[in-house]
Amino acid sequence: MKYKHNKEIVPLAKALRMNMTKEEKRLWYDYLREYPIRFIRQKVIGQYIVDFYCAKAKLVIELDGSGHYDDKVIEKDVLRTEFLEQYGLKVIRISNLDITKNFEGVCIFIDNEVKQSLSQLC
Repeated sequence: MKYKHNKEIVPLAKALRMNMTKEEKRLWYDYLREYPIRFIRQKVIGQYIVDFYCAKAKLVIELDGSGHYDDKVIEKDVLRTEFLEQYGLKVIRISNLDITKNFEGVCIFIDNEVKQSLSQLC
């Protein structure tokens, strides 16, 4: 299934790209930007903007701050994940706290997820 691209939210995606959180900046500039398999930031997929997206591995990375642990937001995140999974994407969620406290572990986790996704696609 081809991703639907919502052109109406492209300006918001660009604004988010220019105003990343400190955790998004750290993950992007210290790891994903130079990762051997291409990731892009703030990708529009349907009505959503995902934090990081790797087309080759069909992988979405979402960074979750403290607001993502509220019951209403958890429900929205579940719907978002279900929508993205309909496109055959795997969604992984990483807390901002993990970026801050265990950055190396986060990088190893992402690398393992990419390798696993690629091996399943072959």
